[in-house]
Amino acid sequence: MSAASKDVWIYVEHLRGKVAGQTPELLGKGREIAAGLNGRAIAVQLGGKAQPPAESLGAADGVLRVEDAALEEFVPETYAAVLGGLLAERAPRLLLVGATSMGMDLAALLSAQRQLPMVANCQALALEDGRLIATSRMCGGKLLCEVEIEDAAILTVLAGAFPAPAAAVEGRPVVETVTPPAALEGIRTRMVRIIEPEPGDVDITKAEVLVGIGRGIQRKENLPLAEELAGLLGGTLCASRPVVDQGWLPMARQVGLSGMVVRPKVYFALGISGASEHVEGMKDSDLIIAVNSDPKAPIFDVADYGAAVDLFEVLPVLVEALKAARAAAG
Repeated sequence: MSAASKDVWIYVEHLRGKVAGQTPELLGKGREIAAGLNGRAIAVQLGGKAQPPAESLGAADGVLRVEDAALEEFVPETYAAVLGGLLAERAPRLLLVGATSMGMDLAALLSAQRQLPMVANCQALALEDGRLIATSRMCGGKLLCEVEIEDAAILTVLAGAFPAPAAAVEGRPVVETVTPPAALEGIRTRMVRIIEPEPGDVDITKAEVLVGIGRGIQRKENLPLAEELAGLLGGTLCASRPVVDQGWLPMARQVGLSGMVVRPKVYFALGISGASEHVEGMKDSDLIIAVNSDPKAPIFDVADYGAAVDLFEVLPVLVEALKAARAAAG
């Protein structure tokens, strides 16, 4: 790889023409760091013909777009071949990627293939006296590790780590469309189909109150208590991925990047640790109330109110209090 430039690249994750919600955060931070390095913030788009318009990437100084039929659906091996070739040709100082299921697959492959250091689960990034310092969250948020980035590197960034730009940046970034720098015919991995949630009896994206449950619910037999709370609040029961993977609730109730992105007025996170994929799906809720026995659980980083107790100490008391209030109201 040639000597690294001072540019900061931001990988634009998208699905079926819709840009991932974390993208404005990455663009805003990328622009800030690039300015400090006297470089440019470049948004990188890979896909087929139907890609998000450049206007949605206004915080970038430029857009590097690759269009090819082989990129119509996200396949890590194919995307890594293309993006890896671009990294080798143009050598940006940093590549920022969202810490999503897609982003982590892609970043890990690129790091191994290009022999580039990778800082995973980055929650802070700053220039300090000319030194580029990243903070990585490890061990479920129990350990923070500061890393000085001395050369080109790849960063996977946690959802909500950086604020999105307060206002749209005026102007349209210059778009450069290039052909894939790597031959894609020999890649054997193919996308067969995307499995979507089956139509359910509720649409959690329209609910004003959601009661979300995670691993802390422990057993399927404990779901009725959480469902009763949701009913008393006039809300809907939903869950993080581990609960859905167990088959305790249908996929239509899953919150997160691999499920539904929700923005209710109130979101209860009960026994949910706060993995980045789940947080990305609910962080824009008007009010977030978290209950988790681990006081260092990442969910408390986005919660407006939190209780570091066992959820079974809270749920029965809350249910009885709501029943009593309803009875008193007649």
